[in-house]
Amino acid sequence: MIARACLVSTIIAPLLCAQTYDLLLKGGHVIDPANNIDSVLDVAISSNRIAQVAPEIPAKEAKKSVDVAGLYVTPGLVDLHGHVYVGGRESALFPDDSALVSGTTTVCDAGISGWRTFDDFKTTIIDKSKTRVLAFLNIVGHGMGGPRVEDNVEDMDPAAAAAKVKQYPDLIVGIKTAHFGKPGFVALKRAVEAGRLCGKPVLVDNSILTNTERSTREKLLDIMRPGDLHSHSYNDRQIELLDRFTGKVQPYMWEARKRGVLFDLGHGGGSFIWPVAARAMRQGFVPDTISTDLHPGSDMIPQVDMPNCISKLMALGMQLPDAIRRSTVNPARAIHRFPELGTLGIGRTADIAVFELQSGVFALKDSWGNKLLARQKLEPVLTIRDGEIVYDLNGLAFPLWTAVPEH
Repeated sequence: MIARACLVSTIIAPLLCAQTYDLLLKGGHVIDPANNIDSVLDVAISSNRIAQVAPEIPAKEAKKSVDVAGLYVTPGLVDLHGHVYVGGRESALFPDDSALVSGTTTVCDAGISGWRTFDDFKTTIIDKSKTRVLAFLNIVGHGMGGPRVEDNVEDMDPAAAAAKVKQYPDLIVGIKTAHFGKPGFVALKRAVEAGRLCGKPVLVDNSILTNTERSTREKLLDIMRPGDLHSHSYNDRQIELLDRFTGKVQPYMWEARKRGVLFDLGHGGGSFIWPVAARAMRQGFVPDTISTDLHPGSDMIPQVDMPNCISKLMALGMQLPDAIRRSTVNPARAIHRFPELGTLGIGRTADIAVFELQSGVFALKDSWGNKLLARQKLEPVLTIRDGEIVYDLNGLAFPLWTAVPEH
């Protein structure tokens, strides 16, 4: 018996030693713009880290090998503008239910919590989510609570907001200002002051309607700083991107981009319209970052998860590698989290998305209820978060079951 045990050990031990990796994705088309990779390669994971990205890594070297030939493998997507503080606002979605199924491994909650409510957000959502959840902290102490709360200038305390950021520097990536309904720029100016005090960017969402006494030019050129982001770039209420008479991109938009202001897609339920997006794209004014502004109102009808947003920009002429750049490394850099996020670099956390680029006829809907018929659509099929498979649409990682033959 002892001799047999030794023989089995002699056979199995070399096999176990040969299994260098925990998980291996075989034969996928890897797109990793941060490392200038756009080719068919294998991706190996050890523990929760990227261990190797190379051609023809032997399957026998991994405990589990998944065939992803014909599919695209990218870093996990980074959504800069989502709403996931369930409990802090009715219009929010739990991140694991809405992000991971779309290949999004990191989502930034865009301002539902303020400095008074962030600790509850951390306890109830951030600490309990498999998705990496970060936050833009609302300049309003009580966060998003409707006009009465969000128009309260007295609750906009730059020092208190900056202090909360410094308490959680790894979780809070910036300051958010949104929905301010009174005239003028007091909310934006206080958000920028908070950003200055804590050394973080500001994510801006405010309208330039006539009764606001605000203009796009003043906002972008006189108040926002290089590195600050304006969301909702492709509508006509937050910024006047296009001249309403000529359809041309406004000169101040190019000037703002040149001085370092960043423009985020922020699709949402009301902030992406085909006439603006198409004209801007044709003129080369593309968003620096792609984000969803995903919440219940934008989830069901427009269906604006990250692959949906990417598909829309591809329908307007953007190439897939460029869209992946604006969904991974660009947002990671914007929130000062690169190269921790947004890359398949060796040694980085294994956050990975796998997609199928489908061909056919697909209706892509904007916020005005108009649809564009596209020939391609990006479909998420596998998501890996922190080295673990957390979403598998078609059972790619499942062993094949066959019925036990009847006797």
